[in-house]
Amino acid sequence: MSIQTLAPEQFPQHIAIIMDGNGRWAQSQNKNRLLGHKAGVETVRRIVRHSGKLKHVKYLTLYTFSTENWRRPRTEVKGLMQLLAFHLEKEIQELHENNVRLEVIGNVAELSPTIQKKIEAARQKTQNNQGLTLILALNYGGRKELVNAFQTIAQRIEQGQLHANEIDENVIASHLYTHTFPDPDLVIRTANELRLSNYLLWQTAYAELWFTPKTWPEFQPEDLDQAILDYSQRKRKFGAVPQNNA
Repeated sequence: MSIQTLAPEQFPQHIAIIMDGNGRWAQSQNKNRLLGHKAGVETVRRIVRHSGKLKHVKYLTLYTFSTENWRRPRTEVKGLMQLLAFHLEKEIQELHENNVRLEVIGNVAELSPTIQKKIEAARQKTQNNQGLTLILALNYGGRKELVNAFQTIAQRIEQGQLHANEIDENVIASHLYTHTFPDPDLVIRTANELRLSNYLLWQTAYAELWFTPKTWPEFQPEDLDQAILDYSQRKRKFGAVPQNNA
């Protein structure tokens, strides 16, 4: 079976990727960890280009920098921030020319003013694009996202804007960073790690998971195609029993 033979409904509309293994790849090459992150940026470029050509994939969310990543060595964090600032500016014109819309989720306010300005400039430049929506999870943590949502909901209750018995899944979802996007259909994780690592905890409740032993710098468009093909063969039940088995 080829990805070209799939029907539109067999594609995941939203793919979320945990890009793991940059450091391990660098170590295997006897290189500095930062060079692994630079190699990872090249993978981002080719996967975004490829995803943009898959017209039935509408959203691609990349776990770019987690709230836990601040615990890494200071030199590594500084290098990651410099890479981020550089590529936010360097890549935006190509994204724009390819009709890609850029969005960011996470606690952006804790990032440097320079990066915040580059994020806003990129958003503004691409806001009317109608192709792939590329979502970068920056300074993102799933638990922190839920805490922020619950705090905002509590404030609304205190102000009389909301009653406790009105809280349901839709209310909670509407207070998440991702409230304007559909939940991921497919989550991909590289480097043979089999966990979500605080990534989109609410949103991935019914997502299909696909793991690969390849590190992120090794990940190729053909691997993305394979994940989509595997996804197309799964039967998503969302906790229910298929009608033909009732």
